[in-house]
Amino acid sequence: MSHSLWDSHVAIWRYRLPGTSARDEASWFWRSASDRSHGRPGAPTGTPVFTNYTETHKIHKFSQGCVMAEQLNPFRPTAGAEPPLLVGRAGILDEFEYGLRIRSGAPGLLTIFTGARGVGKTVMLGEAEDAARRAGWAVISETATRGFLGRIGEAMRPFLEELGSGPATRRIIGLGVGGFSVHTELPPEQQTGWRQLGEQLLGLLDSRGTGLAITLDEIHGANRDELAQLAASVQHFIRAGLPVALVFAGLPAAVSDLLDEGVATFLRRADRIDLHAAAIAEVEDSYRATFATMQDSIAPTLLRTAAEATGGYPFLIQLVGYHLWQIAEATPRPLEAADVDLAVTAARRRNTRMVIGAALASVSVKDLEFLRAMAEDDGPSRTSHIGRRLGDASNTVGNYRARLIDAGLIEPAGYGLVDFAIPGLREHLRT
Repeated sequence: MSHSLWDSHVAIWRYRLPGTSARDEASWFWRSASDRSHGRPGAPTGTPVFTNYTETHKIHKFSQGCVMAEQLNPFRPTAGAEPPLLVGRAGILDEFEYGLRIRSGAPGLLTIFTGARGVGKTVMLGEAEDAARRAGWAVISETATRGFLGRIGEAMRPFLEELGSGPATRRIIGLGVGGFSVHTELPPEQQTGWRQLGEQLLGLLDSRGTGLAITLDEIHGANRDELAQLAASVQHFIRAGLPVALVFAGLPAAVSDLLDEGVATFLRRADRIDLHAAAIAEVEDSYRATFATMQDSIAPTLLRTAAEATGGYPFLIQLVGYHLWQIAEATPRPLEAADVDLAVTAARRRNTRMVIGAALASVSVKDLEFLRAMAEDDGPSRTSHIGRRLGDASNTVGNYRARLIDAGLIEPAGYGLVDFAIPGLREHLRT
């Protein structure tokens, strides 16, 4: 339970209802410090206040029992941050949530999210974590950097200690763990200890009608031996009928390698969800709902223009919305077409720095030549045409094509056709 002093005259306690997550809008309430039900010492007197302002608002005035709120920019264009509305992802987690009810052996409890950079893979991991917490499951959230397997094992211990002394009906709240100094690959004796620790925790959770959900992001950077050890342990847990869920996220290349190399063959049965762009109409609807809370409304035609500029690409949806909101805050009049153009330009510039630059950083010279040959077309490119432009044999062009698809830079667009998977990449390559 956390609290903050938001006003120089009165303290307002900020707390969350038990069994809810930080992302549940209805779970947040604001209470005046005069309410002594939580036993806060030294609280000033005042009129108790209850309201359901969300964390996108900042409390800045307390007067005669009323709380005024200033709405903050709800868009968060940073890696993995939750958007104000999840666009184009309805129903994706249905199988996972159904599996949380069954608790053991449901196919949705093994899920892999793939897609290009900025398409919302990390956001979907967060949604899965929230769904698991709502169901009362323990959650361990990790990134597949060096030593992640050991960190997952360390994250099990607090749950095990809590369950060993806590009441049987107590719900579990997940946590993310990082910063542990462990070896990349666990020696055999530690592998056995890791599995025994997991069995013990899962047994306790099973007896309480819950389970353990593990999410692992950025598997394109994972050590294959660690992945194999994790997969083998999870497979063992599933065979034992224990309630465990494993949700991965990574670039298409990493996932394809993981499944094709035999690192964890049983994961071939996992639900593989390839994330793509959202429909423009859905983006427009989300903008309309979000910007409707502003004092000055934005014309529907301008919202449509902003939505079309995103291409349905989740990260650009956040970027355009962020800059459009920022401009609207500073403009004492209804927005005009020039304002939308300014927001779109700023969003594309930031997308180039944050997404396109990172995507091209590991591309070979030959692959870059392939991409530049593609950029000569205004739409999907024929691989035969690309081959003629490069002067390469068809089998060589096929190798470039396969590598770039796996890297999430291009995608099939029909028989013999490919197109760019990241918005703005074509324009960037033409400069």
